[in-house]
Amino acid sequence: MDTLVAIFDAVLDQLIHVVTYPFLPGQRIFWLYLVTSIMVAWFVYRAVRARGQHATERDRDAAQGTFLRFLFPSAVWSHPSAWLDVRYFFFHRVAKHFLLLGVGGGSLAAGYWLTSGGQLLDLVEAKLVWTDWRDWVVALSFMAAIMIVADFIGWFAHFLQHKVPLLWQFHKVHHSAEVMHPLSNYREHPVDNLLYAVFIGFGYGASYGIAVRFFGYLPSAPTILGVPLILFLFNIAGYNLRHSHVWLRWPGVWSKVFPSPAHHHVHHSCHPDHIDKNFAFIFPVWDVIFGTYIMPEDNRDVKFGVPEEQGRDLDSVLRLYWVPFRDAYRLFAPKRKESEAEAEATTDDEPRQVPAE
Repeated sequence: MDTLVAIFDAVLDQLIHVVTYPFLPGQRIFWLYLVTSIMVAWFVYRAVRARGQHATERDRDAAQGTFLRFLFPSAVWSHPSAWLDVRYFFFHRVAKHFLLLGVGGGSLAAGYWLTSGGQLLDLVEAKLVWTDWRDWVVALSFMAAIMIVADFIGWFAHFLQHKVPLLWQFHKVHHSAEVMHPLSNYREHPVDNLLYAVFIGFGYGASYGIAVRFFGYLPSAPTILGVPLILFLFNIAGYNLRHSHVWLRWPGVWSKVFPSPAHHHVHHSCHPDHIDKNFAFIFPVWDVIFGTYIMPEDNRDVKFGVPEEQGRDLDSVLRLYWVPFRDAYRLFAPKRKESEAEAEATTDDEPRQVPAE
């Protein structure tokens, strides 16, 4: 009974923590990030109304009414996928906490140990007191370097999730959302979370280890509200529109330099031209370099989701968890059946011994 009570208390504590996400700067749905996203959406709303007939039919229909209707369209919030995201958000954030506890920290420690030979305690105690401009240069340079490393590792892991059939079975959970809102960002399978925790955690640890080897201490990156400066700026610049119905792309070459909601919308599109494109999280330049970048002029061909045969069973919270395991098993099951059939055929072809009378 004591064990059951302890488990219940732990789950309740984590659930309360999840409810406080809008008040935590380290979370994507922090209230300030939501407010700035709403402000950006207002400018998009006004721009669409100003363009009139020059806007796409989808945008014109969305902007016909009030801004509140534009912000919360019935086409999104009357869709079962939107409410599945809400239910999954609470379930997954609680379950993930216990399933992946310590994985990211372990990967970080391993990367640090391999590149510096030090102990994790040294990493925790290392710090930098900013006394002159050189300290600021080191801190800013370290922040930029570690974000570039982490973003490239994120791009590569994301690329693998789409190109490796086994990994795709789990990543398709995130792509199965047929409409998107900020909580759709959290529609991720725990195997996906595990992959990112290992890859990016190891990358951070290696970066810390190299910094300690090179500088003799760990530079402390500038932060705002406890969030690394670059990440804070990324979140505050309309991040939550990435998972939304609001189409916003930067003109010309700027869309290849700075991340835009449209960049990620195209990534979520199941249009044949958009599949396996735009893997980058922060810097679209990775997609440009590796030939996975695409940016249409408008959103007329953008349709969220996965092909019907892949997303048919992903229609409940529990199915979002177990169906990928089933589909991953099926990747290898046919091969075993074929091997068994070939073995039987070989046996049939062999001459049989006729027993002597």
